[in-house]
Formats: sequence, C-alpha cells, structure tokens
Amino acid sequence: MSSTATDVVRLLTVKGETLAVAESLTGGLVAAEITAVPGASKAFRGSVTAYATDLKRQVLGVDAALLAARGAVDAQVAAQMAAGVRKALGADWGIATTGVAGPDPQDGQPVGTVFVAVDGPFGPDSGSAPGGKVRALRLNGSRTEIRRESVRSVLALLLEELAGEQTGNERAQDTEQNGGS
Repeated sequence: MSSTATDVVRLLTVKGETLAVAESLTGGLVAAEITAVPGASKAFRGSVTAYATDLKRQVLGVDAALLAARGAVDAQVAAQMAAGVRKALGADWGIATTGVAGPDPQDGQPVGTVFVAVDGPFGPDSGSAPGGKVRALRLNGSRTEIRRESVRSVLALLLEELAGEQTGNERAQDTEQNGGS
C-alpha cells in the first residue's frame, strides 16, 4: 500500500466521495493498491479490468469507431474508460489505465506507452476541462516496472485532482499565510 493510495482514500472519505477504477495493462493492480488501505470500503465502489479491447466498448462504453481507428492505447480511450467506469459503477470519480507493458508493441504503439485518466465532479474553478484529465506517459523498464509506474501515476493524477478540488479560497488562504501572493 502506498502513501498516495492512503492519501486518496483519506481525501475521498473526508469529502464523502467515491471512486471506481477501469484498468487494462495494470490488470487489477490499481484496485489492489486502493483496497490495501484500511477503510477503503468507505470510498471504493469497485473496478472493471477490461483487458480485452471489446470489453472497453461493451462494458465501459468506449466509442467503437475510436477503438477501430486508434486502438486501445490512446488518450481518448483512457478518458472514455474513466468516464465509463464512473458512470457504470455510480461513482463520483473514475480513473483508468491503458497502455503497452510489453513484451511487444500494440496498436502501433511502442512498449512503455501508457495513458492514465481521471474523470470526476470538476467544478468551474477546478482548472480541468469537462471530460476529465489524461496524462500520457513514456515509461522504460520491465513489464513489471511499467505496470507499477502506471499504478503510481494514475493515483498521483487522481490525488492532484482531489487536492486541487478543494476550494480556491482554502488554497488562497494557505498561500497568504505562507507569504505567497
């Protein structure tokens, strides 16, 4: 269990919000990291491991034309996976991982190409566009290292959004107290 996962569960619990996870290349590792945190059941709704491309369409609602045109390893696919799992499992937040852990390239993408995404209740002052946020990664290392870094990265992206979602007023007060502008 990571401190990032602990922080994610803590913030979700404090806010009374919930999380759902859609995974491809990580094969359940994100859900395992979250559920390793004591008290995760207060915030974690569940997960979908859509390893096969057709499940991304059938279960998570990813656009079939997008999958046909670009394959499963794509920023828009990651965004639609996060939005789809959020809707399917009735959660406030959805996160997703898709990419190539190896040993071979997939969908014309080299090993280490990963997209992580978050979709949530973004307010007008959140700094995120409607439809969520996606981060493209180019990772090196073994299959295990790529998968582990993908887990770390999607949880870090979610934590950024959760922490950034606190009211702008709270952030402004903190900046003022620390002598910032």
